[in-house]
Amino acid sequence: MPGTLGQPETERKTSPSDLGARAGEKAEELASAAGQKAASVGEKAKEMARDASSKAGDLAKNVGHKAEEAVSSVGGQMKSLAGTIREKAPHEGVVGSTASAVANTLDSSGAYLQEHNLEGMAEDMTNLIRRYPIQSLLVGIGVGFLIAKATRS
Repeated sequence: MPGTLGQPETERKTSPSDLGARAGEKAEELASAAGQKAASVGEKAKEMARDASSKAGDLAKNVGHKAEEAVSSVGGQMKSLAGTIREKAPHEGVVGSTASAVANTLDSSGAYLQEHNLEGMAEDMTNLIRRYPIQSLLVGIGVGFLIAKATRS
């Protein structure tokens, strides 16, 4: 039959099996496009996560450097205060010897802060706690008690 109801054979509607095949092809195309978009979004997310991680690392380094500089600055100020005490305090008598001891302690503490970084101080603290564990525990309990007492008032 060349045509149905006056339509040539080429203009006839496609059969249900052809529609199923075309629908399958379209579904594959859409699935492929969706997969490509998902991969693209995944790559962008990974890139953004890498950038955020890098920025966080840089920020942490900057904070660490600032903390090191602050510790060193405090050390310098302590040494300066020690010099001021030596200049202005009396040099004789009980007050003079006490002022000299305070100035020496400030001077050595300031030098320690300037010479050691935070990591070195943490290592020294760890060694001190290992050497005196019971005393360290008692100090921790005392400090905790004082903090609790101060926050309740």
